[in-house]
Amino acid sequence: MGHGHGRHAAPETRTMFRVALWIVGPLAVLTLAALVWLWPSDGVSPSDNEAQEHNARITEIRSEPCAEGVPDDVNGCGQATVEIDEGSEAGSSVDVVLPSGPGAPVVDEGDAVVVIASEGPDGQIYSIVDHQRGLQLWLLGGVFVLILLLFGRWRGLAALFGLTVTFSVLLFFVVPAVLEGESPLLVAIVASAAITLVVLYLTHGLTLATTVAVLGTLASLALTGVLAMASVALLNLGGVTDDISTAVVSTYEIDMRGLLIASIVIGSVGVLDDVTVTQSATVAELAHANPGYRFRHLYGAASRVGRSHIASVVNTIVLAYAGSSLPLLVLIVANNNSLSDVVTTQLITQELVRSVVATTGLIAAVPMTTALAAFVIRNARPERAERGD
Repeated sequence: MGHGHGRHAAPETRTMFRVALWIVGPLAVLTLAALVWLWPSDGVSPSDNEAQEHNARITEIRSEPCAEGVPDDVNGCGQATVEIDEGSEAGSSVDVVLPSGPGAPVVDEGDAVVVIASEGPDGQIYSIVDHQRGLQLWLLGGVFVLILLLFGRWRGLAALFGLTVTFSVLLFFVVPAVLEGESPLLVAIVASAAITLVVLYLTHGLTLATTVAVLGTLASLALTGVLAMASVALLNLGGVTDDISTAVVSTYEIDMRGLLIASIVIGSVGVLDDVTVTQSATVAELAHANPGYRFRHLYGAASRVGRSHIASVVNTIVLAYAGSSLPLLVLIVANNNSLSDVVTTQLITQELVRSVVATTGLIAAVPMTTALAAFVIRNARPERAERGD
């Protein structure tokens, strides 16, 4: 989102704009009512995990030779002294064993780390589990905001507000509602509709072209949801494919199949609204540049733009899913010589379903949005443009 589409406002009449709002208005009211109905009452309850995390700093490392048969990897063998920085134990120093094994953080004296304290036979046991990254993330976020505002200016500021809305809906509505036992798919549909309605109007303004993009996005999301449900059922996907999903279903008893479908729907929102805004704005620009264009001219020209856009975005979707699963792909392919066996595993099939369903919804969004935009904007022209046809 936030591409700066639609430099010229669509040549709209009050009547057509009012009709568009009559359609979007009830959808917005329905979405708001669903948000209120599904909104979690108790928030997220903490899990019954006895381990407690603390921010700490390494003050000393005492290395020593590893015992016979013990691998000398990552940090070697020995102990470290860490000083707790927060909580009731702030200022106290404890000794911990240097972290080792695959994925263990590489540490040095002075590093800011995260330690967990768990109960053992002889009292509390402390372990270093990660580095602290809060300051670095704030710096990275600050650079991102600065670049966005310098380049995007007021449109960039609107995009930041839209990003805030998106994260707020995900963190304060989607996750707590799913943890409270609501249907993941229903929550995802309501959240996606809310994000679409708020973010598109906030970023691109209250125009007829934006309204068309909203309707095209919502229609495409509905199709994506139906395809996701059908595909997951047809391929017998359960949604439990790794340790994280296993922990989620065993700890919180969440419907993982529904959560899989919900993730496909939510993951499609960002790409869908980019395509629908582009198509709607393209039709508006064509109508502004060529007042004599009829419906078929607007639809044909904008569709050619849409095909070019789809060709690049489809590749982006597939690469995004492949990139997030690359370590898994390496492991599966390295341990199995049969391509057919690799592709049909639940984990790979699940990623293929994500890509195929999202891509199908994306492709369908182009003709639907383009046709709607061409019809609405063509019929919204001032009368003098009509006499020039």
